[in-house]
Amino acid sequence: MRTEILELENFLPYRLYRLADLVSREFAAVYKDRLGLTRPEWRVLAGLGQHGTLTAKTLGEQSAMHKTKVSRAVAELERRRWLTRTPDANDRRIEHLTLTKAGLAAYGEMVPLAKAFERRLSQAMGAARLAEFDYGLERLEEFMREGEE
Repeated sequence: MRTEILELENFLPYRLYRLADLVSREFAAVYKDRLGLTRPEWRVLAGLGQHGTLTAKTLGEQSAMHKTKVSRAVAELERRRWLTRTPDANDRRIEHLTLTKAGLAAYGEMVPLAKAFERRLSQAMGAARLAEFDYGLERLEEFMREGEE
């Protein structure tokens, strides 16, 4: 008796992973060439640019990065003088991270690159298919969050 075969290339979780990895690698080439950033560094830069001040823990949660990667990215951006750390007034174990003027300038350079990259992806799908894709992603995200509860 033969067991059922899983066709990996058609397995939705695997396809989502592969697509995310391909897109991430393609965009990584853009910000690495222009700003010399690694993936964790650009995620920290993007998070702080969007939200202003965050803790390393919050950055890790938002970007789904392990605390070690967040810590290394924060240290590198601090070394470049792109961010500052401010100890929390009530809990010295917590630091609030904020972009400096240089960090904001780098973020300002990154945003148009990211938006142009996103436009390329969107155009490849077309407006109607992109709307359907967005809806599908939202449903899958809701489904997965419900499973966590």
